[in-house]
Amino acid sequence: MRDTCRLADLAATARLLNPRELGRRLRSPRGRDLSRSLLYNYEDCCMKGRMKVNGVLLLLLCLGSALSAVIAAPQTCPANLEAKCNDASSDDWEGEFFPGIPKIKYEGPTSKNPLSYKWYNAEEEILGKKMKDWFRFSVAFWHTFRGTGADPFGAPTKSWPWEDGTNSLAMAKRRMRAHFEFMNKLGVEWWCFHDRDIAPDGKTLAEANANLDEVVALAKNLQEGSKIKPLWGTAQLFLHSRYMHGAATSSEVGVYAYAAAQVKKAMEVTHYLGGENYVFWGGREGYQTLLNTDMQRELDHLARFLQAAVNYKKKIGFNGTLLIEPKPQEPTKHQYDWDAATAFAFLQKYGLLGEFKLNIECNHATLSGHSCHHELETARINGLLGNVDANTGDPQIGWDTDQFLTDIAEATLVMLSVVRNGGLAPGGFNFDAKLRRESTDVEDMFIAHISGMDTLARGLHNVAKLIEDGSLDELVRKRYSSFDTEIGALVEAGKADFETLEKKAMEWGEPSVPSGKQELAEMIFQSAL
Repeated sequence: MRDTCRLADLAATARLLNPRELGRRLRSPRGRDLSRSLLYNYEDCCMKGRMKVNGVLLLLLCLGSALSAVIAAPQTCPANLEAKCNDASSDDWEGEFFPGIPKIKYEGPTSKNPLSYKWYNAEEEILGKKMKDWFRFSVAFWHTFRGTGADPFGAPTKSWPWEDGTNSLAMAKRRMRAHFEFMNKLGVEWWCFHDRDIAPDGKTLAEANANLDEVVALAKNLQEGSKIKPLWGTAQLFLHSRYMHGAATSSEVGVYAYAAAQVKKAMEVTHYLGGENYVFWGGREGYQTLLNTDMQRELDHLARFLQAAVNYKKKIGFNGTLLIEPKPQEPTKHQYDWDAATAFAFLQKYGLLGEFKLNIECNHATLSGHSCHHELETARINGLLGNVDANTGDPQIGWDTDQFLTDIAEATLVMLSVVRNGGLAPGGFNFDAKLRRESTDVEDMFIAHISGMDTLARGLHNVAKLIEDGSLDELVRKRYSSFDTEIGALVEAGKADFETLEKKAMEWGEPSVPSGKQELAEMIFQSAL
């Protein structure tokens, strides 16, 4: 009877507890014992008259509500190392890694809530598409969940509550669960990964593959019932010391073979998870000095490697787009896919056009001496624009800082190219960007992504204004209007020979050259911001 009364007290307080706290109490060993005690002693209580029938009924009603809450509410064991409850890496664990963070909603430009969207309204239609379809935003697993804040001059500054300081398989699973909760709360449906970011390496290739399989199985399970899937996957072919001379361009055939095996596996798991693209970033595919480098041979090897990837993609039925991500240098002094134009020439030379597109990263563009807009346009006009790694660098710093893009003017220029391209699908915008070293709160992870998404959304709004106004398009049209003439049409059709053009030059005399109206173009552009 004493236990039954204690449970009655618990049931009576159910109205004062939120379902999660009530669930926690009833899941405790004492709570389970008391539940059983009530069921066993119910008839005895009524028979002996020690509890009024209406009291028992009230108790049962309360208990029914409590048990319903227990069934409905997920386990909310704090996802930190101090928690003395279920292991977040176990297959049956459900909980909250970000208990103080709500699901991020659109609240409009006047909102002062940092955990809300001010400009990104996923379902809003602009220029014939919903915002979410223009952007197809993606979370980069490596920066968001593996970034530590370390730099060449300082130790890590970030230690998230769920991290234990290891790269164990159990920790990888815990991290993957945190990642999916983050995406669900952010409202993003795509993610990107390197193989060695999501799962620990192994002492052998077979062990590394087994580790990857186990984490990928969890990711597949977490994806079920949702729209979440990889925007793209890739293999990490730059961190391990075996890749110090490169991967596909290594001077060692054993390294070349190992890299091929790693890409094979990474492509398989990307396909298994429903990924829509696969990326090649050749951070070590270049040289430090030409004195010890056979550049011709290395470029040939790289082309053979990429052709083998094309062949394997088709063999396994992977219909995703293969993407090359240009970068001029860092960590090598010179990287072979320096910029979009260099990558285009390489693909053209080796007969790989039509098999690859480009993943343009804005920070890489500035490192190569170009604007992001230039690189996007170079890729677009050559039919190669496949994806954007949305980030930016600092003009005062000469390295790849991978900052979130928050410059509205730059975002507008980026979206000009994307709109002219008709979108990016099956590619999208991947936030290959990391928190600043000094940003160490968990909520900063959300704030950074919200800011980046809102900035690009403002860019899209601005492009819509420019198109509706039409002044900028008209300025460009007028600038090239001389080619809309009969002779201009012959030039553009490749039918105007030098003799014909000389005759026209003699006839016309000294040409009149009008103003380019650059300042007017800039004024029109700025008026849309």
